[in-house]
Order: sequence, then structure tokens, then C-alpha cells
Amino acid sequence: MTNENESQHEQIIILGSGPAGLSAALYAARAERNPLVLTGTDLGGQASLTNMIENYPGFPDGVGGVELATLMQKQAENFGARIEMDTVTSVNLSKRPYEIKTYSKTYLAESLIIATGASPVHLNVPGEQEFTGQGVSYCATCDGWFFRDRKVVVVGGGDSALEEALFLTRFASEIVIIHRRDEFRAGALLQSRAESNKKIRMILNTVVNEIEGGNGVKKVSLTNVKTGEISELETDGVFIFIGHNPNTELFQGQLAMDARGYLQVDSHLATSVTGVFAAGEVADPTFRQVVTSAGMGAAAAMQADKFLSR
Repeated sequence: MTNENESQHEQIIILGSGPAGLSAALYAARAERNPLVLTGTDLGGQASLTNMIENYPGFPDGVGGVELATLMQKQAENFGARIEMDTVTSVNLSKRPYEIKTYSKTYLAESLIIATGASPVHLNVPGEQEFTGQGVSYCATCDGWFFRDRKVVVVGGGDSALEEALFLTRFASEIVIIHRRDEFRAGALLQSRAESNKKIRMILNTVVNEIEGGNGVKKVSLTNVKTGEISELETDGVFIFIGHNPNTELFQGQLAMDARGYLQVDSHLATSVTGVFAAGEVADPTFRQVVTSAGMGAAAAMQADKFLSR
């Protein structure tokens, strides 16, 4: 049994094992920093939940999310990165080396790269978890191609929901936007574009109660929040865009964040604490793509290496 008081000193610790974390691990390992990656609960991050990633460079036929994460992990490990399946319970960034506690031990890090990602807000309705990756998606850019000439539902009323609905018109035959309020929060231009698109129709004042199907999504159960009327809508897919929550709870009161909780970084991906860097969706509320997260991870590792050299 591991002694809970045991501490382990590291040059670079990377929190998170999605594309940003594993890319950071690769670059830090190639710089001979012998980085340690603490994976958290989801090895591969959100990307591993995507059945097929069609837009990551170098894979003309696409690559499965789990497969890509496995390849990234193997490549980082080939250069000396160490991957630990452990979850961080607390961090202390008040002094160097920084203290990171997990369920198994305490680590001390001379530099820290935070790549804990952001989690999509879920509807928390029956069928959502069961069909995630099998018709339920949180990324139109990732999965839209699979719904060519099919009917899909988009849930949400903000900019992201309408942007993703418009993107889906390239593939789907029909998009139904379901929003719980009687007006959208999205900007006027996006609303105008969505309303004028012949492939899009809208159902307002309505929520999704359940996602149903067998070998994939077949229909959703809906409730009108004003009348209480219950109805069903046949669909081949459900895209949920009701927001993202950055995974920054561990850093509250220690690192600068924006109003939504995303870590604030400068042009070199440095946070408000010297020697602590952030990469991927934990510091990126805009792009949220595998390729951009990987690039941020590489850049953060390069900056951490430069910091340690100084």
C-alpha cells in the first residue's frame, strides 16, 4: 500500500490526458524533461468519446477517438513520458515546487501544465448517456459527416447551438432546433441565417425529456414548458449545445479566470502564476478542436521547458 505522505518530485507534471495533455507530454519528453501525466478519470479526454474523428491532419480516412488517444499516448511514452492513471484531489500553487495531491500520493512539480479540458453541459435525461457516440453528440464539426441526408435535432439557443445547426446543414437533410425559451440568446445575425435556411425549423418553449432508440437514436420525447403537452419527434441524431463547463474547480482562488471559469493565459500560454501553463479547452472557450488543443499542448510544453531552463 502506498504511503499517503509519500511525495514525488518532478520537473513537469501535466494534468489531463486529452489531446492537449498528451501533446504536451510528447514535447516535454522530447525535451528530456521526463514529464509525468496524471490522467484524471477520462484517458483521452473528450476526443475519446468521439466515434470517428475526420478532421485531424494525417488521417485521410479518419481515426477513432480512442485510437487517436492510444497512439498519442504511445508516442509520448516512446520518448519517456510517464502516464499515471490517477486523479488530482487538490493543488497548492502558492509556492514552488507546486504541490499536487492525488488519491495515492503527493507530487511536487517545478512546472505545471494544466490540460484538464472542459465538459459539455448535459441534459441529464434518460438515453443521453446510453447513446453518446451512437447518435448523441456534443460536436457537430466532429460528427456532422455521419448524419449526411439524415434528420437531426439540435438542443440549445445560444450562439454555439445556431452555429452548429448551420454547420450541420452541409450534411443533414433536416435540422430541428429545440429551445426551452420563447426566444434565442444567439446574436441577431445567426438567428436570421438560421431562420432563413430551408433545412432548419425551430421548436421553442420545449425541452427534451428522453432520447430513445435501439441500434442508435430513433426519436426524442418532448414537453412544451408552457402547455405541458408531450410529443415525440423522430430523429437520427441529437446534438446538444447548452454550454461547456471548464474543469477548473481545483484552481479556484489560485489562478486568474474569466467570468465563465476558463483559465486566462497570455500569448505564451502562461497563467497568472509563474511556471504554470494551460492548454486545450480549459483555456480555450472558442475553438474546442482536437487539432487546436494539440497545438496548445505542444506550445505549453515548449514554454515550460524554456521556463525551467531559465
